[in-house]
Amino acid sequence: MNQTLRNIAERYSCRDFAGTPLTEGQIEAIIDAALAAPSAMNLQPWHLVVIKDKELVDELDAEGMKILADSEDKAFYERMMERGGRIFYNAPFMMLILSDGSKWGLLDSGILCQNVVLAAEAQGLKSCIVGMAGIPLDGPRKDEFAKRLRFPDGYKFAVGVIVGHLGDGGKKDPHTLDRSRVTVV
Repeated sequence: MNQTLRNIAERYSCRDFAGTPLTEGQIEAIIDAALAAPSAMNLQPWHLVVIKDKELVDELDAEGMKILADSEDKAFYERMMERGGRIFYNAPFMMLILSDGSKWGLLDSGILCQNVVLAAEAQGLKSCIVGMAGIPLDGPRKDEFAKRLRFPDGYKFAVGVIVGHLGDGGKKDPHTLDRSRVTVV
């Protein structure tokens, strides 16, 4: 099996990061991989917000958990508490992928997201795709966060990815492939 296929097969959603910062080289490789993603008609309907300030990631995390605690979905909040009470699992790095709202913007953002997680895996890092980044970004402090994170006008959160080094309890097996979800004609 070649290395790309191995990275795809071995990648899993990590929910325990060591908190150790990424190197500038690792960050640049992730950004380059993201920007290399294909898009419909090469319109590149995205904008990337790279957060390498762990304190800011932690602030977004705390705000998201506060919103969950105050929500009516107590089961989801309890599930997050059982996982350590953190949305972003102590990750030191987050990439927010913003979409311009165009017809293919969300699909193209998802393609870019896959490049990010595979670039992380190729560097021996772990990752997790986090739609839950939308919780604090759409909460009571959304305008403040949009300003601090310098969201361009007309762009909205599509998906986030957290990346970091594996924590002590984070190793797990990738999910089992379910061939019943495939039809070959």
